[in-house]
Amino acid sequence: MKHLPLVFWLVCALCHFCATSQTYAHGFAGARFFPATLSSDDPFVADELSLPTVSTIRTPDDGGTRQTDISVDIAKRITPQLGIEIGETLTALNPHEGRAANGFGNLELAGKYQFLKNDAHEAIASLGLGVEVGGTGSSSIGADSFSTWSPGIFFGKGFGDLPEAIRSLKPFAVTGQLGVAIPTSASTRSVTVNDETGEHELEIERHPDVLEWGFALEYSVVYLQSQVQDMHLPAPIDRLIPLVEFALETPLDRGEQGQTTGTINPGVIWAGKYFQIGAEAVIPINERTGTNVGVIAQLHFFLDDLFPHSIGRPLFGGKQ
Repeated sequence: MKHLPLVFWLVCALCHFCATSQTYAHGFAGARFFPATLSSDDPFVADELSLPTVSTIRTPDDGGTRQTDISVDIAKRITPQLGIEIGETLTALNPHEGRAANGFGNLELAGKYQFLKNDAHEAIASLGLGVEVGGTGSSSIGADSFSTWSPGIFFGKGFGDLPEAIRSLKPFAVTGQLGVAIPTSASTRSVTVNDETGEHELEIERHPDVLEWGFALEYSVVYLQSQVQDMHLPAPIDRLIPLVEFALETPLDRGEQGQTTGTINPGVIWAGKYFQIGAEAVIPINERTGTNVGVIAQLHFFLDDLFPHSIGRPLFGGKQ
């Protein structure tokens, strides 16, 4: 405990060092900086690296299973408006009873095209297409044998264009996504043995199309300080972005339509010049999702700010 003050001041010094410059390339529309949110995809195209994202929560199955995910995601711009993404997750399952299991999930690939950026109105929007490649993950942690395609739209809007009469609301912004996850298999069949009778039983698991939707409400202390009123806040408070994320899924067919699950994730992001750090609570919205609160944290690097003249620039169409 006696070392905590020293750790605190070291963190503050690091935050001050990494936030000295205001010239950012990453995630901006006008004066508005949109941070990379932890539970949903970004509304912009960028060169970035999330390493790692760690989440843990107890699932609502019998007795409860502690699920811990450690993931890495990297995004690369092909052109200033077109990018690709790749991600992988290591999952550890620790049930209340029985044996623990761990393994990698299915490989995740995505492409995204940013078709709108309006600096005056702090607006940004992209179209994306992702795929979870079936059969590339471990069956021991429940990775699907089939692929799932996920087209979607992603958007961000800052409130900096509000009238001066309500200037106190200018630091707010909202980001969100809307898409559909479409499995390549409508159902899978498996044969199990009844422990009491010894008979073989056929089980059919249906895989519905799922509406994936959500949004994040953000308040940027960075924007407050630079665009509304300088409150002379000290580091690291002057770089904070408190937010609440809503990550929701609603099955559309195959007997499960309308059974929404999801989480509400309040938290905070600290954003510097080259990286950001974020943490959120993960709160289930209903009993179908669970009754236990989890947590998610992420260290996220801005490759386009770290390496603007090499790996952080678009492959084609970037400035020399």
